[in-house]
Amino acid sequence: MIGVFDSGLGGLTVLRALVARFRDVDFVYLADHAHVPYGNQSSENIVGYTRHCVEELFSRGAKLVLLGCNTATAVALRRLQQEWLPESKWAGRHNVLGIVAPTVEAATQTPWAVTSPQYPQKYNTDTIAVFGTTRTIRAGVYPEEIHKRCPKVTVVQQICSELAGAIENKRPEAELDFLVREGIVAMIAGNDTMPPHRAILGCTHFPLVEHLFRKYLPPFTRILSQPEVVADSFEDYLTRRPNYLNGDERGTLTLLTTGNPSDVSEMARVFWPEVPAFAKA
Repeated sequence: MIGVFDSGLGGLTVLRALVARFRDVDFVYLADHAHVPYGNQSSENIVGYTRHCVEELFSRGAKLVLLGCNTATAVALRRLQQEWLPESKWAGRHNVLGIVAPTVEAATQTPWAVTSPQYPQKYNTDTIAVFGTTRTIRAGVYPEEIHKRCPKVTVVQQICSELAGAIENKRPEAELDFLVREGIVAMIAGNDTMPPHRAILGCTHFPLVEHLFRKYLPPFTRILSQPEVVADSFEDYLTRRPNYLNGDERGTLTLLTTGNPSDVSEMARVFWPEVPAFAKA
């Protein structure tokens, strides 16, 4: 069984891609609506809430948990992996992953384990744009990890503070179009670099408006959308580490929330029209 965690519902875009890729694997998804949005929380709270939800997924049978949330990954993952998990009762048998690593791998064409510049990536002078929420961008994890592998790359970041909320609240297409265009124009105008060669959609809500990013970014810009990137990386990871599967997988899907299940089930249809109903965690 694989666990997927998000503070809200954006992680459903990643989960949907994983379910389509691994039809025989059991998945359990947990959304922490009791504390959403994480962007307004302190770092200590984010670490604490994330740890609690990972423990809940472990207790339900998941041996591997993916943080399908850029904010939780950027703020909490390293501490969970380095400080909490090795000292916990789950040590050695369970693991926690995030969605930043596969995204950086795709953006730099460098395996995550390679943390020093290698040929030819160390000579790469491309421009990479990162679009995300306020907390993810301010965490600075994408420029930090990209520059470890491609030190000459220019990384430009753009906060799209209202876009995720507008998507979740089913705002009209014209409003979403305006917000995407506003973010791209601000990113290009605010940097003395050429338009990006690659663009990271660093929020799991943003794949739902990828067509609008495509509309306003230059044709040569490759868009890195996390559901497909994460599914590719996860397939490689599980091929090399099949021990994280229980061996009796049946392709079941369980959706849980710390909030109101009926309200969450209704909102979830924005991200996955045929999504099953949520239950109370």
